[in-house]
Amino acid sequence: MKAARFHEYGGRDLMVYEDVPDPVLGSGEVLIRVRATGVNHVDIDLRNGSSRFPLKLPHILGLEVAGEVVDLAPDVVGLSVNSRVTPLYQINCRSCRFCVEGEHSLCRNTKLLGLHLPGGYAEYVKVPAWCVLPLPDRVSYGEAAAFQTTFGTAWHSLISRALLRAGETVLVSAAGSGVGSAAIQIAGLAGAIVIASAGDDRKLDRARELGASFGVNYRTQDLTQEVLAFTGSEGVDVVFEHVGGEVFSKSLKTLRPNGRLVVVGGHGGEIVPLDLITLFRNQWTVIGCQRQTEGELRAVFELIRQGILKTVIHAVVPLEEAAEAHRILEEREHFGKVILRP
Repeated sequence: MKAARFHEYGGRDLMVYEDVPDPVLGSGEVLIRVRATGVNHVDIDLRNGSSRFPLKLPHILGLEVAGEVVDLAPDVVGLSVNSRVTPLYQINCRSCRFCVEGEHSLCRNTKLLGLHLPGGYAEYVKVPAWCVLPLPDRVSYGEAAAFQTTFGTAWHSLISRALLRAGETVLVSAAGSGVGSAAIQIAGLAGAIVIASAGDDRKLDRARELGASFGVNYRTQDLTQEVLAFTGSEGVDVVFEHVGGEVFSKSLKTLRPNGRLVVVGGHGGEIVPLDLITLFRNQWTVIGCQRQTEGELRAVFELIRQGILKTVIHAVVPLEEAAEAHRILEEREHFGKVILRP
């Protein structure tokens, strides 16, 4: 089969489109012909070696996949060849304390597609049959490959971790990203008032189309001052933050007393200053968020199936041009997700 992979850490020019061995099925596994793969910023971190995850090189990226079943192990039941499917990208052990408690993102034995396992930057991928979700005709392959790391993460962060409630105000950082555009929709679904921040006025216009009430360009405006002015100096109840660096520091200062900031990323600066006096005098809560649970992914997928939540796709790029997909993300041209298509 053909795949786009890299043999050493470095720039996007190291992505090579080449022949690789076909996956060999083991017990309980299915083989999926990939029709769409979601591109995520973590793919760039893995490729350039900054992710802090060790990889066995050469490596095939791609967490999110959608396609059809082309082969099954003899012991697989409930699936058939040609079934349209999308697999959960978190392959949990399903037996440890965290899995039993439903906190699958904390499972120490989790195997992620595109990280611990060969991912979707390929024509075929194999997965355990239990993690496969049937894909209804109304959901396209592209949409199915664009929801897990975006809507799943936003739901886990805002609803499960930050406990966002109707009537509250939430600041969504980097609103033009896949997870940012998802967070706007989920916050709106929860009945919250949404303020969007981005480094591009055009992205703020798109954020308003998705339901944001107010937008701040953190490159040309003072993020803290603009948010405080919009809220009448009260501040926001919740910040959804995944930029880091200066954006984290300025976003933290937009919180009202007792406010909550949930962190899901830090590509703009992973180490930030934190004034503990200001933190405890305002009773702020800073919440870390890694990934979503299996139950949350299934719930979010149902909302997408019903058309209540809608994935936002910026571009569909041929698999052989994976380096171009990475360029779009690195240069922050996108609003929503970039999809690779073999």
